[in-house]
Amino acid sequence: MMLLASCVDSLDDYNIDQKNPQAVPAGALFANATKVLVDNQTSPSVNVNVFRFFVQHWTTTTYTDEPQYDVFTRNIPLNYWAPFYREVLTDLKEARRLVEADEELTEGERNNAVAATEILSIYTWSVLVNTWGDVPYTEALDIQNGEPAYDDAATIYSDLLTRLDNAIGMITPSESIFGEYDLVYGDDAGAWLKFAHSLKLRLGITLADVDEATARAAIESSANQAFTSSADNAAFQYQGETPNNNPVSNNLNPLFTARQDYVAASTIVDVMNSLDDPRLPFYFTTVNGAYRGGMQGTTNQYSAFSHISEKVIAPDFEALLIDYSEVEFILAEAAARWGILGSPIEHYNRAVTASIEYWGGTTAQANAYLANPAVNYLTAPGDFREKIGTQKWLALYNRGYDAWVEWRRLDYPELEPAVGAISDIPVRFTYVTNEYTLNQANVEAAAAAIGGDEVTTKVFWDVR
Repeated sequence: MMLLASCVDSLDDYNIDQKNPQAVPAGALFANATKVLVDNQTSPSVNVNVFRFFVQHWTTTTYTDEPQYDVFTRNIPLNYWAPFYREVLTDLKEARRLVEADEELTEGERNNAVAATEILSIYTWSVLVNTWGDVPYTEALDIQNGEPAYDDAATIYSDLLTRLDNAIGMITPSESIFGEYDLVYGDDAGAWLKFAHSLKLRLGITLADVDEATARAAIESSANQAFTSSADNAAFQYQGETPNNNPVSNNLNPLFTARQDYVAASTIVDVMNSLDDPRLPFYFTTVNGAYRGGMQGTTNQYSAFSHISEKVIAPDFEALLIDYSEVEFILAEAAARWGILGSPIEHYNRAVTASIEYWGGTTAQANAYLANPAVNYLTAPGDFREKIGTQKWLALYNRGYDAWVEWRRLDYPELEPAVGAISDIPVRFTYVTNEYTLNQANVEAAAAAIGGDEVTTKVFWDVR
């Protein structure tokens, strides 16, 4: 008893669960938010992330519901929505609160950390708006308010651009930015600054068809400060073992699963075959020496079609939030639309080359590919939407969500609905079931405001 008494100040100390801390460091919250965000965007689980089916990069072998756009049976909208609000945005909000209260940080460190929480928050909010349209925003994340109002999506976007400018102005490249908890850039504030400017380009180009002045101003102000090579990519490096391995590997790699649920989709394989695309071996495997894709919406024998490549299903394969190729495609589009920021041809060529080299191809292969009349900007079919839209769709492989956003915005390539589809290809998710149960008046008002809560209702920037 004397020994026990000497070890603790009070018997209450024995009631502390050491494995479930009551106080969490700001950095740990920031790191967790980063991983949950990236996992949600990268996972191929049919319970969460089905965008690879929408853009017809992948299809399934046995289960046809999701490739046929049934997002309801598995409650996919809720499974996608919940982590953003419950973990990502909530953790970032609390991380910011803790940072602002930390008197041991220098002013530069504090500002950098606040800016990083803002950049990831803005990124996450843009995903929510692009997926649903109007969403809870100004009244969200308040534990005392279980019935937050929904904000107008265009108004949210405007506020996100303002917030992003403020975050950019806070960053001091020479100061720390969350130290070891920065899982994207390893405490490189200068890289975060480029990330923020690249995100601003993305937000800007998304508005191009509905608010040209805002879109053009955003792009012109950040174009020279965004990514300049693939070394700048906003990449999340997964590890070789669970629970920090690439979520794609959980669903496809024999090290982690015996399931054989996914094969290449014929839509993307046929296009890449026709163009002799050098990225094919990095995207897919062969069947008897050839690349062959399965039909969207039908059952497909696993052994008969190309599988997802060993590169993509590797446990430590990285995930991308934004990359240099995307930045160059944005600049190419801005140049084509408004005659600014140089030549659309040069930006287009840099975008395609960056994608090919990122995946493992050579500069010579990229040059030969760009010489193909069906790829060359001067001779490829269609206007800038078709030229850029098609190549961007190919470059955004394994980033199904981002490819879905760009396909809706540019309307290329022209995709046909899957065999047996229950609707046209979805252009948004429906609002989640929990909202109709717990926040009925507000979600019904939002549904009315956007023109109906359907997967075919377009979000505000999708006007073509």
